[in-house]
Amino acid sequence: MLNTHISRYVALHRSLGRKFREQDRMLRLYAAYAEGFGDRRTKVQRIYDWCHTSSSQNVAQRRFDTVRNFSLFAHAEDSGHQVPPAGVFGRGKRPRPTPTIIEPEQVRAIMAAALDLPPTGMISPHTYHCLFGLLAATGLRISEALALQCDDLGGDGLIIRNGKFGKQRLIALQPSTRQALEAYLATRARLGATGSDLFVTIRGRAPHKVRAHIVFVRLARQLGYRGPTGTTGMRLHDLRHTFAVRSLESCSPDREAVAHHMAGLSAYLGHASIANTYWYLEATPVLLRDIAAASEHLFLGEVA
Repeated sequence: MLNTHISRYVALHRSLGRKFREQDRMLRLYAAYAEGFGDRRTKVQRIYDWCHTSSSQNVAQRRFDTVRNFSLFAHAEDSGHQVPPAGVFGRGKRPRPTPTIIEPEQVRAIMAAALDLPPTGMISPHTYHCLFGLLAATGLRISEALALQCDDLGGDGLIIRNGKFGKQRLIALQPSTRQALEAYLATRARLGATGSDLFVTIRGRAPHKVRAHIVFVRLARQLGYRGPTGTTGMRLHDLRHTFAVRSLESCSPDREAVAHHMAGLSAYLGHASIANTYWYLEATPVLLRDIAAASEHLFLGEVA
């Protein structure tokens, strides 16, 4: 019975464009636990007990929030479903990590170091070399880059078929970026790498995004761009953040130009709302200089 309600709940969210994979997985685990006790509806104490079996506080909070949202959905149709109060296992998300703005020479060093990864003479080092370069040049999400297929590289650019919320878009490419991708495809053919994914390892499939994160952090530590294990620092997602910041730096400081640029950048990055794009903007020396100049013009009564 619980699984039937969960199927409808998941289908509703997916019809709105959400992938909802992790929530679906968690809810199925909860249903298996609750139905083991004969539950046909959500029960507050059973939700508490299941969350207490979690491996950490963060996991318990995610479980609780996921099941509570489902119980609200179920309760709206059948008041026999119990809904626990909010915030029992904590509130809010972790604060966003402080981004690192990566310098061009650092990107080049990481890409060069990727070519020395084992196994030598195989496709994997070339894959990470080109993958990190594409992320830096386009600001793609790592999940979008790893979902690319070979035939997604067309004459007009890269077709992103698996964007966030199921959105698709076309990414225009600089000639140098296209040449790099074509060179990678030629290397794939020369090394006999197979598979329909654009980026593949020796297994013929795209690497998992967690693996890509691990490889990037290891290279950043190896080059001295990040501290030892347990410390924060340069992350793979910072390539996307850096792309957004450098894009704004290149824009004219004129207010109307900035507004148009932000709208275009939001669409290019695949954001559902332009408000999400502002999270990627960081106070770099170039931006601070432009802000100071505009402030001085306003102070003097001039048009900023």
